Amino acid sequence: MNLSARSPLSLSARLLVPLLVGAGALLQSLSPDVGVAQVVRSGPPTCKAVAITFDLCPVRKGPGFDVELIQLLKDRKVPATMFMSGRWIVRHDADTAALLAVPFFEIGTHGQTHAHLPLLDRGQQRVEILDAVSLLKSKYGLATTLFRPPYGEYNDETVEVVRTLGQRFILWNVVSGDPDPSLSAQKILDRVERAVRRGSIIVFHANGKGEHTREVIDRLTADILPKKGLTPVTVSELLSCAQVATP
Repeated sequence: MNLSARSPLSLSARLLVPLLVGAGALLQSLSPDVGVAQVVRSGPPTCKAVAITFDLCPVRKGPGFDVELIQLLKDRKVPATMFMSGRWIVRHDADTAALLAVPFFEIGTHGQTHAHLPLLDRGQQRVEILDAVSLLKSKYGLATTLFRPPYGEYNDETVEVVRTLGQRFILWNVVSGDPDPSLSAQKILDRVERAVRRGSIIVFHANGKGEHTREVIDRLTADILPKKGLTPVTVSELLSCAQVATP
């Protein structure tokens, strides 16, 4: 999820975050040997597919889980990748188990407490990232390899920690903006339709914060993506997509 007006960051910290993010992007461009932690924003542009992803961030109020959205995805057999925070997992044991049981869903992690990683030192970042990975492994027997930083924030140390943990660093190149209460379903759809292309990774939320998320996914999967000739796949499937020549 992107920074919002509710973010606890001070103004100076907010101004610092883009610099930190830029440093991470610079590391990616200058250091191709960072391995599995190389920051990924999209898949191959020659792949006629997109990855629809959902963040499951902890919430203070409400159920924290969009049951109707998940049912729509299951009914239509839409592949999706879910990035779960550890705190969300702890509070949604049955929901976590149910998501893990869907064969066309892929699971990644989203930090333990949804912390602002650039404000933590290296050791603290490691704990914040590893705890959610360890929780899924110890409680559900799932070894996850995909990580998405809370708020999309990171710095060079984040990239290095993720690399040492053997994770793949997944961001996005299409922001739906679905948690924004000022956006109508049509505005979200218009934004996504303008931005989506071959190889896109789209970020949504499945924790109930998006009032129109289900409607948007309904229309996106039934109309917009088919019209563009794009097929929904998981993140891993997108990244391993064959390099088909563009017609």
